[in-house]
Order: sequence, then C-alpha cells, then structure tokens
Amino acid sequence: MKDLFIVRHAKSSWDAPELSDHDRPLNRRGKRDAPRMAQWLFEYGRMPDRIVSSTAKRARKTAEEIANRCGVAERLELNRELYFGDPESWVELLRNTETEVACVMLVGHNPGVEDFLEQLTGQYERLPTAAIAHVELPVESWRDISIEGGGRLVTVQRPKELL
Repeated sequence: MKDLFIVRHAKSSWDAPELSDHDRPLNRRGKRDAPRMAQWLFEYGRMPDRIVSSTAKRARKTAEEIANRCGVAERLELNRELYFGDPESWVELLRNTETEVACVMLVGHNPGVEDFLEQLTGQYERLPTAAIAHVELPVESWRDISIEGGGRLVTVQRPKELL
C-alpha cells in the first residue's frame, strides 16, 4: 500500500496583472492558510517521503511551507509537469518514484488536482485552495499505479474546516 497526498496550492493574488500566471504569489488568505494546513498535516502524523510541487510560485510557496513545518524540506522537488499537467502526466511522474518511498505529496492546480483525485478514487471531491486529500493506493510499487488506480480516499482536509 502506498500513500499519496494531493494538495491544491493556497490562494493566490491577482493584485499585479503584469505578472504571468506562473509568477503569481500567495495572497493574504493563502499566506494564512498554507501554515495552518502544514500544521494540520504535521498533527495528522503522516509525513511525505517525497514532495513534488508545480514550479508556479503559489504552489512552490505552499509546498515550502508544508515541507518546512513538517521537517522534510530536503524532500521537496519542483516539476513543471504539475503546472497544468493532465492526470496521465501526474501518474507518469509517480511511476518514476523509488519503490521504497511509501508516501508522496503532489502540489498542483485546479482543475488538475480534482480531476486526478477523481480518476484515482472514482469519487469527486471539491478541493478549494490549500486543501489536502489523502489517498491510499493498492500498489506495492509506484510503477504499478494507473490512472484508474482503485485508490481509497482516506480524508480531505479543507482550510475552512480548521478551527
């Protein structure tokens, strides 16, 4: 069994229209929610062995917050495929993960995160900004994952649900 966390980046700012979409930073709510979700994950107690984030600034900052809070900053890597990549490219990225890695976190964007989650589990879940979904995958090796992965949705945590 492998564990996968699917994270939608925290809320981004639209205050600087001259910035490219890729370079948009977190807004005030995003800067508040990213640490709260990182704390939730820390308390949840399941730390990722590998964190792969979109290269977009808002996703990278969300991933850095989580990685730093959970003490796994050295496990963070950036991958442009998570910036508007389709679910098939996300599966391909996971297939290249070493077998000994038990838990991976992917940080990306909508609609990709919701589409990916639905295809892996057969369940649609709304993932607002900064939401984290935990999926168990019935595989022994990441090489064996498929887009219809038969994954089991364990939980979804949304920022608004935190007190």
